[in-house]
Amino acid sequence: MPETSRPKGPSKAPVPKRPTWLTWLLRFILWSLGIVAAGAVALVCVIAVALAVAYPNLPDISDLADYRPKLPLRVFSAEGILIGEFGEERRNLTPIATIPKIMKDAVLAAEDARFYDHGGVDYKGMLRAGIANMNRAKSQGASTITMQVARNVYLSSEKTLTRKIYEVLLTFKLEHLLSKDQIFEIYLNQIYLGNRAYGFAAASEAYFGKPLSEITIAQAAMLAGLPKAPGANNPVNNPARARGRQLYVIDRMQEAGFISAEQAAQARKEDLHLRDAADPSRLHAEYVAETVRQLMYAQYGDSTYTRGLKVYTTLVAADQAAAYRALRRGIMDYERRQIYRGPEKFVELPNNPKELDEAVDDALAEHPDNGDVMSAVVLKANAKEIQAVRGNGDAVQITGEGLKPAQSGLSDKAPPNIKIRRGAVIRVVKTPKGAWEITQLPEVEGAFVAVDPRDGAVKAMVGGFDFDKNKFNHVTQAWRQPGSSFKPFIYSAALEKGFTPSTVINDAPLFFDAGTTGGQPWEPKNYDGNFEGPMSMRRALMKSKNMVSIRILQSIGTRYAQDWATNFGFEREKHPAYLPMALGAGSVTPMQMVTAYSVFANGGYRVNPYLVTRVTDHKDKVLVDKQPPLLNETLRAVPQRNAFLMASLLQSVASGGTAAKAQATLKRTDIYGKTGTTNDSLDAWFAGFQPTMAAVAWMGYDTPRKLGDRETGGGLSLPIWINFMETAIKGVPVAEVPAPPGVVNVGGEWYYDDYAPGRGVASLGVESGPTPPAEAVAAPPISAPAPVEERSRILDLFRN
Repeated sequence: MPETSRPKGPSKAPVPKRPTWLTWLLRFILWSLGIVAAGAVALVCVIAVALAVAYPNLPDISDLADYRPKLPLRVFSAEGILIGEFGEERRNLTPIATIPKIMKDAVLAAEDARFYDHGGVDYKGMLRAGIANMNRAKSQGASTITMQVARNVYLSSEKTLTRKIYEVLLTFKLEHLLSKDQIFEIYLNQIYLGNRAYGFAAASEAYFGKPLSEITIAQAAMLAGLPKAPGANNPVNNPARARGRQLYVIDRMQEAGFISAEQAAQARKEDLHLRDAADPSRLHAEYVAETVRQLMYAQYGDSTYTRGLKVYTTLVAADQAAAYRALRRGIMDYERRQIYRGPEKFVELPNNPKELDEAVDDALAEHPDNGDVMSAVVLKANAKEIQAVRGNGDAVQITGEGLKPAQSGLSDKAPPNIKIRRGAVIRVVKTPKGAWEITQLPEVEGAFVAVDPRDGAVKAMVGGFDFDKNKFNHVTQAWRQPGSSFKPFIYSAALEKGFTPSTVINDAPLFFDAGTTGGQPWEPKNYDGNFEGPMSMRRALMKSKNMVSIRILQSIGTRYAQDWATNFGFEREKHPAYLPMALGAGSVTPMQMVTAYSVFANGGYRVNPYLVTRVTDHKDKVLVDKQPPLLNETLRAVPQRNAFLMASLLQSVASGGTAAKAQATLKRTDIYGKTGTTNDSLDAWFAGFQPTMAAVAWMGYDTPRKLGDRETGGGLSLPIWINFMETAIKGVPVAEVPAPPGVVNVGGEWYYDDYAPGRGVASLGVESGPTPPAEAVAAPPISAPAPVEERSRILDLFRN
């Protein structure tokens, strides 16, 4: 058979050989993926181990669910005006529901616009910040609000990897345990914003002097710009940087849709007026705030400064402001009459303008403004003109009348320490006409206190010229001789012994030899050195006759008068039972005097002064609620008829006596009071009242020395009292005090009905003065006033 051939199939094509480079590429990719996967697994393991190790060591944050930061003690006037704050941190805990939306929006725009969207760590924000940083664009930051809470509440500020890990872990923990609103509330109350302010509510008060509820868009943007750099962005320390940061926040608010373009434009144009701590128009109540602080510390101890106590006082802002202005004006008016003591310091001034500015700043840093008494450095001085510059750069030119208070310092013969020349640090004030006048910080001190005599509520209290200069509260702590302002209490005692306003008493010389006094001879004088002979008791008080007061005290007995004075709140041991008591040689405080004069004002009741009306905690829970006392017979100090007759006598003093300027200036008849000037003019007083307001003014040196031969209570303290009353009783109707039972009016004069003409003491010492009791005359001459005692009587005065 022939060989048959089989058809052949298609032959296999050779497999193309893979390029070497591709093989290696694939291997590299596979290995890379493997390494990345292994790295990821390793990272997960490391994170897991880190979590296992670090998480248990994270701080317990459960207490943040009931966030309670350290809150300062805050003191308010009766109207709710903040007058004092005590604590390391300024803070006002504010629930998020009460924080204005515009403030929250500003913070979110500036710090964390996606706060309510992310889980604590904003990965998008981190990426965006990284790109922005690479492009050198404005970074919006990658630290979220939650991370800032973690950092500010629990962690230190050190920049280490360990701290950063803890921050992230703590952030996750916060987000897990707390709601977004809780975290945001903590942030808004906790963050430091400069100027000792923690939280936006405190910052609003610190920078703008207004509650957060009244904040504007522009102000909110300014505050929202502070967290990033509270020192550098502080509008007080660096207005330019603060303004730049504010504009950035406004832009971010517009971009985020929180405000419209129109609102943004308006906010950019708004002028911000910062609160000025040195503003003389602000309410000065430092002595009141310090008194309250002492009261609260005595009650609550160290927790006073951390538990957020709010203390509301009886203080009336308008009255307090009037008292502060009146006292400082009275002291500065006195200072203008004193010899110029010379500049406070001399500095070398360079000619280079830039170096000159620095030298002026350095010099005035140690001599800051004292309210309206401002400091300046002299650039040029001669007998006709002083050119100076203030710390803020304002030029000061003093000419004419403005040079008079320091004329001795401009004389060519002035000693080097008195001479006003280039480089001298001086004090200047603005006159009512707007011109400059040279002056000096006073060495004399003063005090003023006003209370409502109907319940003892303290309406105003100024314990000295300047709290920062002298924290000693002269209202409650200064024990001084009251001088003639004490005479009404001697007269009050005499009314109970049969004396009447018409009793005639001889104003004639008295002399007590050494044998009678048991010490030095004593020959008391009237202030003017004149003796006018027989006069009525009313006229004697009007003219403040010393001889009449001594004769009255001789007649009624010093022991009786000493006992009677205690009815008004005076301390027996401070008023020895000797004749000088008739001239006010004992020791009193201004607070005691206003309490005592209130007895005459309210019809004979003794009401203790009180300052605190309500105390609440940080949640406004009432801890103390003091109700004003109701006048009743348990508070009676002297008979009503005694108070009425004394008020009548004191009204005469204020209408035609040593205080006649009072009624003449105030132009009303319901003004009562008595001047007081001590021996050698060491103390000057005026104590008086209108039936709704009793007030006392005092002036003197802490280390007693003469105020001046012609300086009296009527010339120094009475003008202070009048200036205050012009504001305090403005618009108050003139009070008509009805005659109480037990008094009669005969011939235009008031009497007790049982001591009417023919029954009481008709005259004293007119023919020949009675022999004084031994206990009365055995007294030394009037001694110098008791020195200022460094012991506080605040608690005793305000406890009841």
